[in-house]
Amino acid sequence: MATATKVDGQDKVIATAQQIVRSLATSKNAAEDMIRILSGFDNRLSSMNDLLPTAGTGCSSPTTGRVDARREVPAVGEYHLEEAEEVIQRWESSDSLLWEASAEEAVEYLDAVDELISLLESESFPEEFRARAEIAVQIAMARLEDEFRHLMIRNTVPLDADSLHSSIRRVSLSFNSVPGDSVEDFEESVDEDQNYETNLESRGSSFISGDRRIDLVLPEVVSDLKEIADRMIWAGYGKELCQVYSSIRRDILDECLSILGLERMSIEEVQRIEWRALDEKMKKWIQAMKVMVRILLTEEKRLSELIFSISDDIKEECFTGAAKPCILQILNFGDAISICQRSSEKLFRILDMYEALGNVIPELHSLFSAEAKNLICGEAEGIRKRLGDSVRGTFMEFAKDVQKDVSRRPLPGGEIHPLTRYVMNYVKLFVDYSSSLDVLLDDENVLGGGNGDDTQISGSMTPVGRSLLMLMSYLESNLDEKSKHYEDGGLQCIFLMNNILYMVQKVRDSELLGLLGDNWVRRHRAQVKQYANSYLRASWTKILSYLKDDGLGGSGSTSLSGAPKRTIKEKFKSFNLAFEEIYRIQTTWKVPDSELRDDLCISISERAIPAYRAFLGRFGVQLEAGRQAEKYIKYTAEELEQFISEFFKGSSGPSNLLRKKA
Repeated sequence: MATATKVDGQDKVIATAQQIVRSLATSKNAAEDMIRILSGFDNRLSSMNDLLPTAGTGCSSPTTGRVDARREVPAVGEYHLEEAEEVIQRWESSDSLLWEASAEEAVEYLDAVDELISLLESESFPEEFRARAEIAVQIAMARLEDEFRHLMIRNTVPLDADSLHSSIRRVSLSFNSVPGDSVEDFEESVDEDQNYETNLESRGSSFISGDRRIDLVLPEVVSDLKEIADRMIWAGYGKELCQVYSSIRRDILDECLSILGLERMSIEEVQRIEWRALDEKMKKWIQAMKVMVRILLTEEKRLSELIFSISDDIKEECFTGAAKPCILQILNFGDAISICQRSSEKLFRILDMYEALGNVIPELHSLFSAEAKNLICGEAEGIRKRLGDSVRGTFMEFAKDVQKDVSRRPLPGGEIHPLTRYVMNYVKLFVDYSSSLDVLLDDENVLGGGNGDDTQISGSMTPVGRSLLMLMSYLESNLDEKSKHYEDGGLQCIFLMNNILYMVQKVRDSELLGLLGDNWVRRHRAQVKQYANSYLRASWTKILSYLKDDGLGGSGSTSLSGAPKRTIKEKFKSFNLAFEEIYRIQTTWKVPDSELRDDLCISISERAIPAYRAFLGRFGVQLEAGRQAEKYIKYTAEELEQFISEFFKGSSGPSNLLRKKA
């Protein structure tokens, strides 16, 4: 029994000597001297030469002197444990922060943490010391967590409204991917010769906005954050670290959303909001989506990659924890919009949202991974589909409204109807969204009807072109019904001329021409001419009949010179009364297009003036010799022509000249 105890004691001595050699391994000469001395007592100790480090190996990093997870485990000894414990305990009793003290003290603390973690990883570390080391590590991790939190909060650069809105402008210029910008710019235009960075800076802690640099976290602090993160992950405290990091960055991103004007709203709140206010929020949503995905989340991703480069899992978990709530909040607003009550004024803003979301979905795929990608990208794609359904449904309802619009009374003067103005200015915006609408309206059953000519030419058109053709056909049918509210047949024609010409001009002078084609323009210009001829027949056939020779041959006489004066007087009188009446009425009618107005006046003059001049030349001489000739021959041909030139100007009453003549 005594012999066994003696042997055990010798083994413990040898083990202790081995530990001493390991602890002296940083100085090979000192270790060799110790082995030489010990081997003089017992030749079995000479085998400890194998414990000495070979060239190029060691326990500390050649650049920082700090422990690296891949290096050899340091020597195990109570002295090093006590030394590390002393550093940890000294700061545990202090209210100061390491990184506010000095760089040397921060390095000393990290070295102590490295020593403790290495001791715990060593298989030869005695069990009686392990509990002490674990307690010291727990204390150190709590301290490092606080230090990490403080560094993150104190050195996160606040992003104000100016910097974020400047980034909106840069995104719009760099990517130019949302056609909705053509409806209403998000920011004021900038000088063309001003240079803007088109690529995000390679450093993960900042991005370029306009001509300014905006850092998410001060670059000089990123390395310190990484040093802390490395130790906490190495010690198995990655989950706690993720909670701290994600919470801080999530709050920062929430603040950015508030700066961009996108606060949290329930579906009920979105549906109750008044349109003007909702429109502003929809525009801000588009801004927030572009800035958040293309700038802020991209930089958040790079920042997490720098700080947590030691662990891919922690890196992804930290980024996802920070970014997912923010992007889901943005998507929730889009979802609420997709199920809102449909109305025509929302169509193009919803299209803006549809296209903005479609443009960032590929970037969401690249930002997130695994389950987060499936959740976020699946949600984004589902909301985009619902927005597309809303666009399609809104367009169909708008077309039906155009088809069924009922006016309470006819528009005075036959002017361009507000419905025509609204529809034509509305559909002009379709060109900017033609790519998306070609996808969303690519359905034969989206719209139906239309006249035969439209049906024949629609086969070669794009889906949006066919839909617009049907919509224009609905408008024409509605205008035709509205024209019937006018009792005067001539005014019906003026109304239709005004409205069809307005449609033609809007198509001809815009990119709608590319969607509807030259043939549409030619057919509708021909319609305007047909309505002009119909107007002449409706308004001037009767009045010009008074200038015909009918009934002026006398009783059995064939000589016009022998025509009864009474009949001639009646014809002049009837013509004068009819002209004064048509003048009184049609000067109040309005043809806004000056070219059409002039053409109509010329057409009237070409019919009326030669007929009047001829009648006056043949029969006027019989009245001029009698009394009160001016009572019947009230106007010269030149005066009539002047009066005709005043037609269709929408005046409030006849001119003083005509009242004097009358």
